[in-house]
Amino acid sequence: MIRSSVTISLVEEARGGPFVFWHDLPAACQSAKSLGFDAVEVFPPAPDAVDPHFLRQLLNDNGLALAAVGTGAGWVRQKLHLCLGDAARRARARDYIRAIIDFAGPFGAPAIIGSMQGRSGDDVDQATALRFVSEALEELGEHARQYAVPLIFEPINRYETNLINTIAAGIKLVEPLSTKNVKLLPDLFHMNIEEVDSATAIRQAAGLVGHVHFVDSNRRPAGLGHIDYRPIASALASIGYDRFASAEALPYPDPESAARQTIHAFRKYFRDEGK
Repeated sequence: MIRSSVTISLVEEARGGPFVFWHDLPAACQSAKSLGFDAVEVFPPAPDAVDPHFLRQLLNDNGLALAAVGTGAGWVRQKLHLCLGDAARRARARDYIRAIIDFAGPFGAPAIIGSMQGRSGDDVDQATALRFVSEALEELGEHARQYAVPLIFEPINRYETNLINTIAAGIKLVEPLSTKNVKLLPDLFHMNIEEVDSATAIRQAAGLVGHVHFVDSNRRPAGLGHIDYRPIASALASIGYDRFASAEALPYPDPESAARQTIHAFRKYFRDEGK
């Protein structure tokens, strides 16, 4: 059964981005509990920014799981990514992601690589950039295995990277890896830009989907744009997906309203309510 999750960003530099709750971790967890979410997805400003004992107590007190932990602050705050031309900075990017894996893993949660995949440029051509990403995924995917969680890789749209924009490109990247511990993240906002048919793309990734970002075409909460979720819900059911649908959405018109809209849409499409 697919479970519900809502995002919490603790990254000041990302203020205004597509996260439902901001900064106040205890209040966000309380709101998530009150609205009936199963889990939260956290975006910390650094791997050691959140005390794991404090987080575990918060989750236990509110009956929540940790769905995933984002690595994006490594790019937003330190401008690190996996295909930088400078080998030392590229190694720092891997170290950052490894530390997020070590933070999230004991909670049974995966780390997500999205913006930290990077992009090719003047100093690194496309083929070299893809090789750097593949090498990092081999190493980091195996590192995550010790926690019995996958490493999650997110294809993102052409305006944010020139590397992996579609689920098909993600499959082409992940399938040849020696490690079988890297999974893909279909983000419905990015897919709305890049995919011809999101439901078909999800079906083609059967066995490789490890996390889902549940959001609408305009990056507002699900139900406030033009995405038709019924084929997507059907596609996820057809591939046996049973992890989280997590709201990585703008806090529109405000965090509480965005979270309420998300859980309403989640129940409508994934719990057969309101049909």
